[in-house]
Amino acid sequence: MRYDSIPASVQRFMDHITELCGSEHEAWARNFNACFANTLLTTVRRHDDGTTFVLTGDIPAMWLRDSTAQVRPYLAIAGQDADLADMIAGLVRMQFRYIGIDPYANAFNEEPNGNTWDPNDQTDVSSPWFWERKYELDSLCYPIQLAWLLHANTGRCDHFDETFIAGIRRVLDVIETEQDHAARSPYFFVRDCDIPTESLARDGRGTPVADTGMSWSGFRPSDDACTYHYLVPSNMFAVVVLGYVERIFTDIIPDEDIARRAGWLSARIRDGIETHARVSNAAGETIYAYEVDGLGHAVVMDDANVPSLLAAPYLGYCAADDPTYLATRRTLLGEENPYYYAGPYTRGIGSPHTPERYVWPIARSIEGLTCEDREAKAAILDNLVAIDAGTNLMHEGVCVDDPTKYTREWFSWSNMMFCELVMDYFGIRVKR
Repeated sequence: MRYDSIPASVQRFMDHITELCGSEHEAWARNFNACFANTLLTTVRRHDDGTTFVLTGDIPAMWLRDSTAQVRPYLAIAGQDADLADMIAGLVRMQFRYIGIDPYANAFNEEPNGNTWDPNDQTDVSSPWFWERKYELDSLCYPIQLAWLLHANTGRCDHFDETFIAGIRRVLDVIETEQDHAARSPYFFVRDCDIPTESLARDGRGTPVADTGMSWSGFRPSDDACTYHYLVPSNMFAVVVLGYVERIFTDIIPDEDIARRAGWLSARIRDGIETHARVSNAAGETIYAYEVDGLGHAVVMDDANVPSLLAAPYLGYCAADDPTYLATRRTLLGEENPYYYAGPYTRGIGSPHTPERYVWPIARSIEGLTCEDREAKAAILDNLVAIDAGTNLMHEGVCVDDPTKYTREWFSWSNMMFCELVMDYFGIRVKR
């Protein structure tokens, strides 16, 4: 399919994927083209000042997390298209501008118009820029990941500007502060509604935690409140991106203080994960918990949103054949995970954020991206195109008993995760 309003490099890449798919995988190509073009056609807004705003989809706001994932597959061709690289660099600039406004917010407006998910939210800071101020550790990790990946895939360094440097200092401050949330953090969040996961316990401060070396997160990548506030997948992600920070400020824009802080934090958090986040599954195997509090409590589960435990190798925390990861993976892709569902049309990991028996295409894509069996990847891709309800696009959650029932008509992040799995099947990967 031809699209008149996308860059020529993107159309050539889509044509290349179509050729690779051939007649055997025509359905993959059809959905790939629709999904890969959709993000550029519907969510990307380039501003005159060189910044880029990326809508999450059917909500008129930009998430720091989603926006990174939405453009990540384009990095595979950005090295050959300076304008596409400019668009991504503009997104990095916008993300770090937002972090400068407030590192605790997770989603922002395109302009300071005061639009918000709930105008009655109670928290310690307010701003007309916030769409929502649910503090999520992964929201600080994703912009760092994108900044690094842009450099790794294009060689560009111009986005490592003063706003970026100031933003990194704020990120380090927050991660350090949230290692001792009870004593040092000003953050609280209360939403007056009857959905428990929309608000934090104890007047917005969250359930108690002990010092573990890990960094506290109020909410999960699903925007649901944590049960125990050391969210292990997000801390895994932090270990990786803090390593990027150490490399950037050692080799590219030397700053001994930032590099030292980032390296120390990365090592401290990793030690906290390996010491406090290992638990036993029902079979007695050592696995990673999803959340812990350092006080002896743990949740054995996984959520479809990334970072997830299933995504640990995709994020770069461990190898795909790491024994603890493999044991964790077996546990998550089975009945011991309360959010694993299987039905006649699909099976995989869902989320408490969506109805029971709804599997997320994002989780299916991650399942494929973290396995080394090419036939298994193909089976997942076949399944994903079979459950798109004839839209040629991916959704948020899909009912395992009836794929015509799904959540979110328009979900760009899910579209691009599917694209990344198609690319991965053909050996095309974003350098990290």
